[in-house]
Amino acid sequence: MKLFAALRRLLRIFLVVIRYRLDDLVYALPLPWYLRLTGYFMPWRWLPRPRKSLPRGARLRLALEGLGPVFIKFGQILSTRRDLLPEDVANELMYLQDKVPPFPADQAVALIESQLGVPLMQAFSRFDRQPLASASVAQVHAAQLRTGEEVVVKVVRPGLKPIIAQDLAWLFILARLAERVSAEARRLHPVEVVTDYEKTIYDELDLLREAANSSQLRRNFEDSPLLYVPQVYWDWCRPRVLVMERIYGIPVTNMAALQDQRTDLKRLAERGVEIFFTQVFRDSFFHADMHPGNIFVSTTRPWDPQYIAVDCGIIGSLTPQDQNYLARNLMAFFQRDYRKVAQLHIDSGWVPANTQVNEFEAAIRTVCEPIFEKPLKDISFGQLLLRLFQVARRFNMEIQPQLVLLQKTLLNIEGLGRQLYPDLDLWTTAKPYLEKWMRERMGPVQVLRNMQQQIEQIPHLAQMTRDTLERITHPHRNDPPRPWDRRENAWLPKVIGIALLGGAFQTGLQSTPEGWPAWIMLVSGLYLIIRG
Repeated sequence: MKLFAALRRLLRIFLVVIRYRLDDLVYALPLPWYLRLTGYFMPWRWLPRPRKSLPRGARLRLALEGLGPVFIKFGQILSTRRDLLPEDVANELMYLQDKVPPFPADQAVALIESQLGVPLMQAFSRFDRQPLASASVAQVHAAQLRTGEEVVVKVVRPGLKPIIAQDLAWLFILARLAERVSAEARRLHPVEVVTDYEKTIYDELDLLREAANSSQLRRNFEDSPLLYVPQVYWDWCRPRVLVMERIYGIPVTNMAALQDQRTDLKRLAERGVEIFFTQVFRDSFFHADMHPGNIFVSTTRPWDPQYIAVDCGIIGSLTPQDQNYLARNLMAFFQRDYRKVAQLHIDSGWVPANTQVNEFEAAIRTVCEPIFEKPLKDISFGQLLLRLFQVARRFNMEIQPQLVLLQKTLLNIEGLGRQLYPDLDLWTTAKPYLEKWMRERMGPVQVLRNMQQQIEQIPHLAQMTRDTLERITHPHRNDPPRPWDRRENAWLPKVIGIALLGGAFQTGLQSTPEGWPAWIMLVSGLYLIIRG
């Protein structure tokens, strides 16, 4: 039965491919002659092509919509990989709508009751059977808890996992086939893209993960005038059911309603940029799905506007090292210090250590100089990162998932900000924040905090060192006693301690985050010399 369902699904995919002539996209690749020859033996390629007049990006988008929720979500994820896709295709995929027909309310009620373990009306005093919204993975119903709070209930579509498993299996087959037959396809890393999608789609099926993300983001912006995140009602949350506070706001794209309430659009646009940089650099925890459908504006204080964010299923984060190098990269870019940009990429490990700095610098300059011919307010941060990734890929840079999410989020925020206020100068808004963050990171308070964290690790590091020395001096504890006494080797810790001191002064004791190894070597060496 499973085989029959998989074959039926394959037939459906095949028919949609024929309808939108997606095979043209395949045969446009530089394929071997024997594969190109197969195109002449496919009967549908001799039929009239009513959809042929559409651009290739539009045909791909319509085909994904026709294949249903799983492929729609795949197209949305694919649209974030602008470092891999042609620009026209990536732009078209951004228009994929996540509005799919709702599933029956009876199924939603049955699933909620099975997850909660109680009858529906024991949890809610009111439950609206007509959904507020329906997406590819879940749909949302309005309700009221018996304690009086107005909430929304998000429930995962029933029977989605088998469909996802089938579609993923065929996507992996197609991706591996494409990598085998085409060098151009290999450059696009289709298997990697499908693997990323597999992780994302399965993560989105776990609503407890989304609830945890929402709680963390709410905590990060508690009592903040910038952003409000609805409260999660944990007592009623399960892996396939999420209950959250219902919010009432204006969709951020509803310009008419925002203007009617006299919203300060300039301030609103600038606050969007501030929220992004606060999440990335202060918290290292950013909402990575900030498309307009997930963003609302509070109606309470239009002169001091506040954003409302929902749907925290996809969250990104950066390591302290990535934060540091990203901030320094952006500062160097806008100072046109391309040598520093190239060196930072090598130092961070984003490109191989054997990369020629001069060649990388020249490539970055060639791409970025035309951008800076525009007025500063017209320069796109998102496009700047995109160009950088495209250049770096030529130097064997492997794009890291957190950087892709970052770029996608920045493009969303930037596009949204300029839609609200076309004269938004992203650099003027962001630069003071970046400069303040870098001053704080390199300031005495942060240095003391770093030293405190390192000192807290000293007992653990010293114990590790002693355990290592014990293993060196007594590699076989259960063996018969060795002919020498352990006291004869008491000099060994002191010698290692002296070596660590020498290494610390050789490396140089710096007050920057990069100087922490030397401090640890210094303190560990002193500990070993004193305690032996």
